[in-house]
Amino acid sequence: MGAYSVTPCANFGCMMQSTRITALLLAFAAIGAAQSEPIEGYRIRAHVKFLASDLLEGRGVGTRGGDLATEYIASQFAVVGAKPAGDNGTYFQKVPLVGIQTEKGGAELSAAGGGKTLSLRWADDFVATSQTQKPDTRFDAEAIFVGHGIVSPKYNWNDYKDVDVHGKVVVLFTNQPSVMRRALTYNGRWTYKYEQALRQGALGCLIIHTTPTAGYGWQVVRNSWGGEQPFVKLAPGEHALGMAGWVTQDAGEKLLAMAGHTVAEMLQAAESRDFRPIPLGVRLHVVLPSKLRELETRNVAAMVEGSDPKLKSEAVMYTAHWDHLGIGVPVDGDAIYNGAIDNGTGCGILIEIARKWAGFPEKPRRSALFLSVTAEEGGLRGSEYYGTHPIFPVGKTAVDLNYDALLPFGRTSDVVVSGAERTTLWPEVQQIADRMKLTIKPDPRPEQGSYYRSDHFSLARVGIPSFSISEGSDFVGKPAGYGHQIFEEYNTKHYHQPSDEYREDWDFSGLEQMARFGLLVGVAVANQDQLPTWKAGDEFLAAREASGVK
Repeated sequence: MGAYSVTPCANFGCMMQSTRITALLLAFAAIGAAQSEPIEGYRIRAHVKFLASDLLEGRGVGTRGGDLATEYIASQFAVVGAKPAGDNGTYFQKVPLVGIQTEKGGAELSAAGGGKTLSLRWADDFVATSQTQKPDTRFDAEAIFVGHGIVSPKYNWNDYKDVDVHGKVVVLFTNQPSVMRRALTYNGRWTYKYEQALRQGALGCLIIHTTPTAGYGWQVVRNSWGGEQPFVKLAPGEHALGMAGWVTQDAGEKLLAMAGHTVAEMLQAAESRDFRPIPLGVRLHVVLPSKLRELETRNVAAMVEGSDPKLKSEAVMYTAHWDHLGIGVPVDGDAIYNGAIDNGTGCGILIEIARKWAGFPEKPRRSALFLSVTAEEGGLRGSEYYGTHPIFPVGKTAVDLNYDALLPFGRTSDVVVSGAERTTLWPEVQQIADRMKLTIKPDPRPEQGSYYRSDHFSLARVGIPSFSISEGSDFVGKPAGYGHQIFEEYNTKHYHQPSDEYREDWDFSGLEQMARFGLLVGVAVANQDQLPTWKAGDEFLAAREASGVK
């Protein structure tokens, strides 16, 4: 075996290294198999082209287009030889959700105080949802500014200090103070803002949008939150926010001006650990009529059984969300949000890896689970549901490798696997990257908190070592800065907009490359003796240990 030959081990560390080398050799053997029947970009292209077609009407959750998407993915799993892993011998895991659509014609948000009034317009100035799952929500409440709305003992931070916000609407910014660290933590995500506001007893939560703090423009907020929102059904007596909303920066300026403040001033105030909540002296009038419906939606699940009689009860997991925004606000006459890149690309890769895995003459030791999840765009609902209703127990799931919104513009010399360094899989990931002549790059936009924005996060929260795989920014044969340029163009002009459409001139060789990388990582993990875990001190380690993995 040349450089990979080993001598007998005298200690546990050496044994672990030997196990890793064996698993890696088996993974590298898969390279030969991949070359004889390679992962093929033209197959990924075909899947993306269909899933992003107008026929599927933007793959909205609980819509005809969404049903067509899940039927297509299930049929492709069947064609490639992956077996059903869903409910009752099917490819589907039902995910019970409630859809809430704010009736925009009757929605109202206004402010009054100090002899002044302010009326805001739906979509142009604000979007909001009542999470109470009731057909009509209306109230008047005091507004209080709470900075970034963070409570974190780890960072010795409390934006709610010495204040009772019960029955009030908290007004805040998304993201986090720069002194906490540049890389966005979950404390900076909009989902956390609403969760923390509810924990504090607030009646509502209103986020003032700025492009720097959100990481995207107002059109993304309007398009994402202006339509139907999926939620897990509330248990009897369970509380929820009467308003979870956003206002534009301009509307936020007008609201804060009623209290004698500005957006810039309040952003600066929120940077201090000594910050204390600021009553705005205004009352918000909120009317949110809602159309409710039981959402019939589902995750698509398929598996390829492992070869080891014992280890086949454990699984390597691959995920990609199938949903997008459906039919929404028209832009230049187009109301279909096709979601070609987000996330037709991930689904195409998922199906192609399943084809390759099912075609191995000799299967890896552990099983492989391929899960295309619903309702990612509405807050990771499908993966959240799977995390509490797993097909393979959490303690028997080795890893989740997630694919979400890859850019089909060619091959790169680098790969991004943010979060992998937090797991005991890091040496294998590094060696496979080296073998493929890929440089592992850090998250190029850590301030946007990408780790907390896709489905791997739901699975990490329950303890499964999880991360997404995406291409880097150094595109082969392209000038310096090309990767940054195309990301910025996509993020500003196409992300969560109808123009995220399939194009014939796209180059799928990079997606082929990333699929192959993920395949090799998965095979290496599937052949290890030990289940991986999180490194000491990681925020998800306790959940992993609770699942029985030490």
